Amino acid sequence: MKSKRGRPKAFHDTTEQNTIQSLDRALHVVNYVAKSPDRSLTEIATALEQSPATVYRVLVTLAGHQMVEIDPAEQTWHIGAGAFRLGSAFLRRSSLVERARPVMRQLMERTGETANIGIEKNGRVLFLGQVETHESIRAFFPPGTQAPMHTSGIGKAILSHFEADRVQTIFESEAETQFTAHSLGTLDALAADLAATRTRGFAVDNEERTLGMRCIAAPIFNSEGEAIAGLSISGPVVRISEDRIPEISRAVTQAAYKLTEAIGGPAIPIES
Repeated sequence: MKSKRGRPKAFHDTTEQNTIQSLDRALHVVNYVAKSPDRSLTEIATALEQSPATVYRVLVTLAGHQMVEIDPAEQTWHIGAGAFRLGSAFLRRSSLVERARPVMRQLMERTGETANIGIEKNGRVLFLGQVETHESIRAFFPPGTQAPMHTSGIGKAILSHFEADRVQTIFESEAETQFTAHSLGTLDALAADLAATRTRGFAVDNEERTLGMRCIAAPIFNSEGEAIAGLSISGPVVRISEDRIPEISRAVTQAAYKLTEAIGGPAIPIES
């Protein structure tokens, strides 16, 4: 019987003779840098139990493909744009992002403002996609943008369903990041905001990241009922006025629930 084209007979054999040790080592390095950014060459080599000379050659090779990059001033290593492009290829086929696109477009058309989707990644919001408004003044969060969770509508929508100790850990890691006078500066202030978010079903970023910009977000749940992402509408306060919050929040929560159902999450009836 012929093997499938491009697949050797030993495709599932992962013994040492069928692996490329240098490639395996490089993947260990890039995975470590992704999980532990802002580390020096010595720190990376020590953590991976490899010689600095070997790890340096791997890092330089990876940097040539933009998989990692170095901070020249601090001499520390970080994940690069090339790794994001590979991750984006995966996201394009993932259920959440694939199903979110038409929902986001409908949400943008319904509200006239930019729609965003993001997830929690290592205690921060990672924006996965955006459908921009046609207005000349707009919010812009290109895929790959990260932000502290306590200053983001999506971040607070997700945080509102986390355990208190996890919220505290995430907040304390970014507590000093205060973008505007409206940013939540204490854990008590954040806890009160998250309680209100849970009660009404949506979060509001009221100029907490950028003066003059407002964001309304709702959580997206997986099949286990866990808040795994958030959907939002963002724009200038002159267009997303206090008077429009009920209208826009209704549109956002409906879109978030629609996406929740699309990925197998629990059905949550809401007002039309």
